Amino acid sequence: MTRQLIALSGLLLFVCDSAFCAEPAVKAVPAFNADVRPILKAYCTECHGEEAKPKGGLDLRLQRFALQGGRSGPAVVAGKPEESPLIERVVSEEMPPGKKKLTASEIETLRRWIAGGAKVEAAEPETLAVGFAITENDRRYWAFQPIKRPAPPASGNPIDAFLLKSLRDKGLSFAPPADRATLIRRLSFDLIGLPPTPEEVQAFVKDASPDATEKLIKRLLASPHYGERWGRHWLDVAGYADSEGGSPADPIRTDAWKYRDYVIRSFNADKPFDRFITEQLAGDELVQPPYPNLAASDLDALIATGFLRNAPDGTGAGGVDQKLARNQVLTDTVKITASAFLGLTVGCAECHNHRYDPIPQTDFYRLRAIFEPALDPTSWKPPVGRQVSLYSASDRKVAAEVEAEAATIEKVRLKKQAELIEATFERELAKLPPEMRDKARAARDTPAAKRTAEQKKLMQENPSLNVSAGSLYLYDSKAAAVLKKMADEAAEVRKKKPVEQFVRALAEAPTKKPPTTFLFHRGDPDQPKEVVAPGTLAVLERTFPMEAPSASASGTTGRRLAFAKWLTDAKNPLTARVLVNRIWMHHFGRGLVGTPGDLGFLGERPTHPELLDWLAAEFIEKGWSVKHLHQLILTSAAFRQSSLREPAKEKIDPDNRLLGRFPLLRLDAEAIRDSVLSVSGKLNVKAFGPPVPVKENEFGLFVLGIDNTDGAGRFTAVIPLPAGDEYRRSVYVQVRRSRPLGELSTFDWANPEPNCEVRDRSTATPQSLMLLNGEFNVEQGQAFAERVQKEAGPEEPEQVKRAWQLAYGRTPTDKELSDAREFLANAEDAFRKLPPPSPAKAGVKAVEVPTPRERALATFCQALLSSNRFLYVE
Repeated sequence: MTRQLIALSGLLLFVCDSAFCAEPAVKAVPAFNADVRPILKAYCTECHGEEAKPKGGLDLRLQRFALQGGRSGPAVVAGKPEESPLIERVVSEEMPPGKKKLTASEIETLRRWIAGGAKVEAAEPETLAVGFAITENDRRYWAFQPIKRPAPPASGNPIDAFLLKSLRDKGLSFAPPADRATLIRRLSFDLIGLPPTPEEVQAFVKDASPDATEKLIKRLLASPHYGERWGRHWLDVAGYADSEGGSPADPIRTDAWKYRDYVIRSFNADKPFDRFITEQLAGDELVQPPYPNLAASDLDALIATGFLRNAPDGTGAGGVDQKLARNQVLTDTVKITASAFLGLTVGCAECHNHRYDPIPQTDFYRLRAIFEPALDPTSWKPPVGRQVSLYSASDRKVAAEVEAEAATIEKVRLKKQAELIEATFERELAKLPPEMRDKARAARDTPAAKRTAEQKKLMQENPSLNVSAGSLYLYDSKAAAVLKKMADEAAEVRKKKPVEQFVRALAEAPTKKPPTTFLFHRGDPDQPKEVVAPGTLAVLERTFPMEAPSASASGTTGRRLAFAKWLTDAKNPLTARVLVNRIWMHHFGRGLVGTPGDLGFLGERPTHPELLDWLAAEFIEKGWSVKHLHQLILTSAAFRQSSLREPAKEKIDPDNRLLGRFPLLRLDAEAIRDSVLSVSGKLNVKAFGPPVPVKENEFGLFVLGIDNTDGAGRFTAVIPLPAGDEYRRSVYVQVRRSRPLGELSTFDWANPEPNCEVRDRSTATPQSLMLLNGEFNVEQGQAFAERVQKEAGPEEPEQVKRAWQLAYGRTPTDKELSDAREFLANAEDAFRKLPPPSPAKAGVKAVEVPTPRERALATFCQALLSSNRFLYVE
């Protein structure tokens, strides 16, 4: 009982003292607009208010309507919950109909509101339009308010000023600064996703200049690995994949990687994010066809529209319901776009008005209408039909010239072939009796389908007369060799043709009559209702409408370009907030809004709303530069503080929402794999190009490799990857929806269904098993040991020190060195008692059998790569 009281008192302290709660968790009397109306909206108003004729004449959209009631009388009796039919119906579960019922907590909120007088906290509108109502209270919601640039509470780094104000209000402050070795490791993983080398750590620790950290940040931001790291963050949000999904076949998207490379290049170049958004949504409307003759920058804009081709697309597969499949592509495209740029769950309004946010069903279809001219369900193109060829007029001219040269060789070959066939036939004919020769020649010259029974019999009884191009080699190997040489010459000539390149783009065709968009009843494409015009969010329309689209010079509707301009306008209250919140999340492990894909009512409220607005305003004013934001955040004291936990601080802020210390963060899937390769010395830094393929092996595991199964699913000989490709960075590994690479999926790799707004950070048993038994980790542990032996020499203490420096960026303490040597001694003794491993597998080049000492060192190195100290960043 005493422990329960202690726990309860701690909980109450947290609830009442939490500085990051937007408002107290427990109210004396719930407020109608803030607490009650969202419940009624989620469960009741679809039938009781949003229809032209509300059921039972009852409208629950406003407080006074609830008091007024319907045909059966008042739904709410102020001050008397036990006499209020509303409470009676929800407690008995008579209402709402169906399986979705109110929770006990929600019923209690309604009860307490009624008991408190059923009051409303602000004047309600005198009239309310029929249907889904957006009230002034909705428009006052924080995410829909204009972005303001508040003055920081104090001088210095504005980020620190905002954070320190919240901390000091609770008598707290930042943790002490992190030491240099910790900071460089943190910065390296943050910006490039790779650990610093021991030499880089040593140089930074010894750099006494006051701008040492600033210089390090600039160097990391200038690294080509920066775009690989931060581009991967965006690919999560964009739902990038190298396969179509949408069907069991999950076919490969041959050219999707060009969008991935575009994203990486854009981050490396610090492309202004407003331009980055515009290119992805309307790149084809920014450039003029013909596409094969585009300049490099215009070609990038076209490639960027691959963003709108990321949604799963099963329309190219056989046996699918085309109407449903096409509709799903559009639905997922709207969902990806809304979560990426608006930070709202607009997809919830596909079938009905949003239950919590002021997003009517028409909003979903208004957004859908923006994309329908390019993704027209009535004039659909399957994935292969949307490929944009980059073959230019000059390419086609060269190809025609090459083909003419090859055709000349081919003409000579065919003539020679005909002569050789005829000569061979005559030789075979001469072997027959003279009286049969004319009949045999006539049978051979008659097409097979028109031969008489006698002729067919003659040819069957004398198969040697069936001389053809395919059988000539059986009669005259030298002649066949001559013809093959000529065919090879033609093939070599054809290799001179320019290779036709394609872009997986979304290119809207010119049209005078765009397709009509309908609102679907319950989201069913077989039940179209009213026509819907292109537009954005109704809740913002009064103060910030989208400009009417105007046809582009190339004849497109201009809808997507108008939408992109609306998103990137400085007056848009959502886009910049959503983006800076995501950037903050990747630096600190959690956004200022903890639900980066949902800034709506069900999402979390910002812990530091003024800081969020200041960052959004700064982002816009500094030209939408992501690297500028990085520099601001990374040079703050908040980012450079240690991860030291303090018991007193933990009591007040147990979840570290106030950021009184740097959070301990586990590396994500790509950083784990890439870091293992970096430390083992195997990392291949080759950038860009087609992805490293993933296959299913004979054990049912998804591993790197070229598929080596035949049509019946039987495994054939292993097809080797190009040398070193298996060690490329994880961003270049094929993202195939049906084949997630085991080394990555075990550690919460992004799931593009249809996109990934925020990754999980789980701790699960399969992760330990993968680190302990996974073939990749075992092999890299061995490679790590070989590197250590090569760089440190034969002395054990030096080997341990080098391994420690490579894995952790530090030199081991005397105690750590002693413990490591004891581990090595015990391991060596254990391996000495075991039989030696097989020297080689069948068909594999023989290698030297490792000694017990070498096996012990490899095990030690694998243990370092599997340790929390390696997997987590302080």
